[in-house]
Amino acid sequence: MTDTLTAWMTAYRKAWESNNPADIRALFTDDGVYYKEPFTAPLKGHDAIVAMWLEHQDGDATSTFTWKPLSVTDVLAFVQGETDYGSVKYSNLWVIRFAADGRATEFTEWWMDQSKPS
Repeated sequence: MTDTLTAWMTAYRKAWESNNPADIRALFTDDGVYYKEPFTAPLKGHDAIVAMWLEHQDGDATSTFTWKPLSVTDVLAFVQGETDYGSVKYSNLWVIRFAADGRATEFTEWWMDQSKPS
């Protein structure tokens, strides 16, 4: 399963950098769901996920992204990540449910802005 997670994370970063709808679709099953926040209604299906992704793309922003798996099973992964844009840094916790073919059936993200005062 670690190979599946590594391949998915590599494809995620490729989609993030390219903002190519085909790269984004390749991450999710046709009926995949994407929770932008854990307790909100999810985006459902490729069209909704791609539209949201393109609406919130980084554009020309340069970033570094690091991640590590916290727990991985045959169908579920918990990933801790950090995105650094230079002027702002985000901590991430992702929960990814996988189909047998390695695409995500469900993706939930928690993100925390490290630059906000506590």
